[in-house]
Amino acid sequence: MASKSNQKQANAVDENYTTKDLMKFIIPSLFGVMIFLFPIMDGNSFNIPLGIITEYIIDLLAGWLPAIITYTMVISTVLTLFAIIVKPNFMMKSEFLKSLFFVSIFWTVVRVLGTIFAIMTYHETGFTFINSEITGQVMFGLLTSLIIWFFVASYLLPYLINFGAMEFVGTLLRGVIKPLFTLPGRSAIDLLASWVGNVNVGVVITREQYQDGSYTGREAAAIATCFSTVSLPFCLVIANMLDVGHMFPIFYLTIVIAGVISAVIIPRIPPISRIPDTYYKKSQIQEEIPENTSAFKWGVNQAVKRAKRAGTFMDQLKQGSEIFLSIVFVLLPQVMAIGTIALIIAEFTPVFQWISQPMVPVLNLLQIPEAAAAAPATIIGFIDMFLPAVLASGIEAEITRFVIGALSLVQIIYLTEMGTLLLISKIPIKFSHLLIIFMERTIISLPIIALIAHIIY
Repeated sequence: MASKSNQKQANAVDENYTTKDLMKFIIPSLFGVMIFLFPIMDGNSFNIPLGIITEYIIDLLAGWLPAIITYTMVISTVLTLFAIIVKPNFMMKSEFLKSLFFVSIFWTVVRVLGTIFAIMTYHETGFTFINSEITGQVMFGLLTSLIIWFFVASYLLPYLINFGAMEFVGTLLRGVIKPLFTLPGRSAIDLLASWVGNVNVGVVITREQYQDGSYTGREAAAIATCFSTVSLPFCLVIANMLDVGHMFPIFYLTIVIAGVISAVIIPRIPPISRIPDTYYKKSQIQEEIPENTSAFKWGVNQAVKRAKRAGTFMDQLKQGSEIFLSIVFVLLPQVMAIGTIALIIAEFTPVFQWISQPMVPVLNLLQIPEAAAAAPATIIGFIDMFLPAVLASGIEAEITRFVIGALSLVQIIYLTEMGTLLLISKIPIKFSHLLIIFMERTIISLPIIALIAHIIY
């Protein structure tokens, strides 16, 4: 059996391909890599072309976006109720429509609540604790940018994942990625895109690769929870909010160091390590390099074979539309509901004050000043990535603000966006997993960040 397998691999390496085949790999892949990974100056900071395009469209449609997201949620909820109550044939026979609208009672209730919250917020009516500036309006502002991020990314994403870039780079970097992070080499581009781009786009890339049979459940969960960090421009925003912007180079280096160490450890321990290494669909990935074949040659060969399967421009357009619709009709009302409820708990109840008390002695042990004031900010990031900076902005000790800011950007898991996107995906990860991973990242990262902070202050 082994000799037959090796022979098949050898035949695959020897397969002839034309210059046209090679160009079908190179040109779209370079375009995708440039859009998602190429850093360029945008004002006083770096950005990627995807971010610049998105921000331009957001500015262009700013006046229309609140209405767009509100009525998108209304349409989603009406079609969901229609699907569940009527069960029309055209929906039941379409796997795509069925996956969008025929959902469980729990998620139906969540969509209804999210839509009600959106209508209240858009029309500034109903309960103040729902549509206030610190709850519903925060989520509304978030969703108006999210819908454009997903619109642009959904239609450009196929050029990053369908034309061989991930196969080529993965073959070259497998010897580093696999032993370091226990992940396949082809995830290298995904890791980079997740790290330097928008956090939610990173999760979408991982979700699509998992559903395509490129990652196992464990690999997809590890990538999404360890590498989907916030973008560099947002890190600068948080640094400036906490008045540590003058320390930004070391601030960002601290985030990178703590993030990489966390990414090495967390895939090796529960709950990630206990998620089955099984594929969502049959995998066509072959990363083992045959004997007497260079990594470069094998990488090109695998990339060209992948590009041949990519299809036409219309195929990419169809895939982009399905990605976008599956996000906006599912994500918007559910993020609105979960995020608003979470912010109500955070802002109007003492729950986080109570559950953060065990962090006070930990911060004291690490010699972080104003430990009692800083403790809630160490855990409230599970709700939203802005909240730690909001809570810590009034702390006098700069070293404490530095630690809280860096920690909030390394914790990654937060329900208002990334957490909900993961929960509604097909990646086998549960709410309890997210909570445990959040605590693991906090426990691993906090001493590292505190040590660096004490060295520089």
